[in-house]
Amino acid sequence: MKKTNQLFATIVVLLLFCATTLQAQEKKEVKYITVTESHWDMDKEDFKMSEWKVAEKEYLEKVTMKNEYIMSASTYLHNLTPDNTEIVSSFSYASWEDIEKQAERSIELEKEAWPDEDERKAFLKNLNSYYSNEHSDEIYMPLSGFKFLAEKPTKDMVVYARKSHFAFPENGTMKEFQSLRLEGNEGITQKNDYIKGYSAYVHAWGADKTEYLEVYFLDSLSDLENMFDRDDELFTEAFPENDENKAKVKTWSSYFTGVHGDYVYTFIHDLVK
Repeated sequence: MKKTNQLFATIVVLLLFCATTLQAQEKKEVKYITVTESHWDMDKEDFKMSEWKVAEKEYLEKVTMKNEYIMSASTYLHNLTPDNTEIVSSFSYASWEDIEKQAERSIELEKEAWPDEDERKAFLKNLNSYYSNEHSDEIYMPLSGFKFLAEKPTKDMVVYARKSHFAFPENGTMKEFQSLRLEGNEGITQKNDYIKGYSAYVHAWGADKTEYLEVYFLDSLSDLENMFDRDDELFTEAFPENDENKAKVKTWSSYFTGVHGDYVYTFIHDLVK
């Protein structure tokens, strides 16, 4: 990879914008988002989703909600993805140091919540029994141009995630990339009423530095198709066909490989900080 490409990649991953999809967004302090993909233990014989949720809510209320280093937390379940065992957990932080501090603080809060050691071990053993040992972690940084949810959700929502990949064009610049991205965001995403919330992220730490992740909050699965149809209409309105707009589309496309993945999750509204 040429030096100019390396410079562009470095600028992308060093962006520190302040936003998340929930209450922490409004404070404009978030700099890192961690995403953990866990998996159900498919061999658990007495598995009950309702009991899992009760246990997770208890941990949320007694530990996560009280952990001052965790700005927000949310949970997502498989809807339309390649793996029906997925459970995705997302946490936001104000600094890299807080990512490290939250783990130690959680242990302290667990001891406060369940002072009896045997009781604490039993609770955590039961909670962990729902999950397999397999999991993966990624850390992202949020970009500007969020569309904020009007209020904290009172029902489960559909979340559509699109993972694209940067191509790092030799003549690309951050100024140009940001200008094109925000122009499209303002003309399309912000005006699409089917999109209740939107956020975009770049890789900070993990397996693939080319990742460009976009997350859309919708009321229903049917609104996913409606969103795409409305996007097409808004695109035509924002970028009528002419040579200038053709050039913009071509330039924007040059920042990506053209390969992307689509994932649909269910956002669990009552497992949220």
